Amino acid sequence: MATSSELLTSFGLRLAPFSKEIDDAELWLPESKAVLVADIEEALGERASVLLVGEPGVGKTCVLRALRSRLPQAGFRLAYCRNASLGRRDFYRLLCHTLGLSPTATAANLFLAVEAHVQDLRRDRLHPVFLIDEAHMLHPDMLAHLHILLNYEWDAKALLSLVLVGLPELEGNLSRRAHRSLLTRIHHRVLIPPATVEDTAEYVRYRLAAAGTDRALFPDDALAALHEHSQGALREIDRLATAALRDAARRKKKLVDREVVTRVAEALVRFE
Repeated sequence: MATSSELLTSFGLRLAPFSKEIDDAELWLPESKAVLVADIEEALGERASVLLVGEPGVGKTCVLRALRSRLPQAGFRLAYCRNASLGRRDFYRLLCHTLGLSPTATAANLFLAVEAHVQDLRRDRLHPVFLIDEAHMLHPDMLAHLHILLNYEWDAKALLSLVLVGLPELEGNLSRRAHRSLLTRIHHRVLIPPATVEDTAEYVRYRLAAAGTDRALFPDDALAALHEHSQGALREIDRLATAALRDAARRKKKLVDREVVTRVAEALVRFE
């Protein structure tokens, strides 16, 4: 495989085109995902909670990052929690750290500290949004308790919104009888589908252009192979496209043809 510098030189690129290190402003957001972001933004404007599910690599984090950049800071306070596998006390301790609060000893006091913070934000006319990533890993004890966070003044006011993000099994977890109190409070449920063939082609061209070239380095049949082997998962497209570019550079090819994409895809599968 070619080195990173050889790859850039071979194809006239300024930077690695499929790196995950990309600014929010440069995220690729097709029409389908732009609509999802707008729908979630509208739901949060209504002080509702949201369930966002999708298979690995389809762009859930991309949607969250786009949402973060679009929500007006003047009206919302976002708290992002990514370690969802904690028990109740440790989860609320982490949430306190995220909110800038001093954590206390017991789970009850931790919860009361979060609740008081939410009330303070309400008085400041700010709506808190708790984004919980990898929520399919939430401990059952935590899932059974989360609905209490949404229950203020005898369930008469929605003082905060939860955005639960995870794999499709998250909805199944919430459908269990023990967690129905939480599911019935989440009125907006969003499924992010895999990229289509057209999405894959647009995504690859967008990332290549952002990296410094307008050349069609991947012909149409190579893009079709890339979509087939990635099954429309953007993270897998990044991995396969990078490997294919390296292989093509090593072989002194000017284009990344279908044969190259198929060869690297089959090689990567052997190591999985």
